[in-house]
Amino acid sequence: MKAPSFAYAKPRSLAEAFDLAARPGAKILAGGQSLIPALNLRLSSPELLVDITGLAGLSGIEILKDSVRAGALCTHTQIDKSEEIGKHLPLVAEAVAHIAHPAIRNRGTLGGSLALADPAAELPACALALDAVLVIATKKGERRVAAADFFKGLFETDLKPGEILAGAEFPKADKSVFLELTRRQGDYAIVGLAGIARGNERRFAFFGIGSKPILLKPKSLEEGKASLPTPAADLYHSPSTKLHLARVLLERAWNRL
Repeated sequence: MKAPSFAYAKPRSLAEAFDLAARPGAKILAGGQSLIPALNLRLSSPELLVDITGLAGLSGIEILKDSVRAGALCTHTQIDKSEEIGKHLPLVAEAVAHIAHPAIRNRGTLGGSLALADPAAELPACALALDAVLVIATKKGERRVAAADFFKGLFETDLKPGEILAGAEFPKADKSVFLELTRRQGDYAIVGLAGIARGNERRFAFFGIGSKPILLKPKSLEEGKASLPTPAADLYHSPSTKLHLARVLLERAWNRL
């Protein structure tokens, strides 16, 4: 299929991007590895595509005192090859290696994945597990939103018209685990989880089982298994199958942590 008709603009600055993004029917393009297929399938029909790829200041990785800030235009490959990410955020480094295939990772971006909020995507779950802060650029400056408040529902986030996701700050975590079950390498996960341990707390963010990433902070493995919600069915798997698989992954992750 072919995409519906749309206008295209490539701003040269954030200020110009804000004005374009605030127009009715505007959609941000940042990598396009999810958006372009959605256009071709007529699942999305924006009036204007605002291409922010190449904007300065949105593709760096910075080590802060207790966290790592990654710009929204960091590609998955850039994150995968980053020594800083590998050292301080092994969870994110492990997760990006599971995203689709190399050609897609070369173009797909951190910000594109987080802003799309696909419930089967890896990086939103990592952000939730790590208790990341999403940095949103506006005309008036930056505003910061916790990952738990950023993901609202199915492909729905806290981003407002005219706002642009500038990056994310991920608290450092040495003890982490990432697991997903797929039919084939590179497919969307049937069920997956991102988990970390900080002190006595364990945080597990599941993806592929609901309309958004689901966070559990169980005190015990048994509590975690009992508190898992019943997943929605997909084209190939019943709710009971996906619930069983989620419990299997939780037990594996708990034991690894």
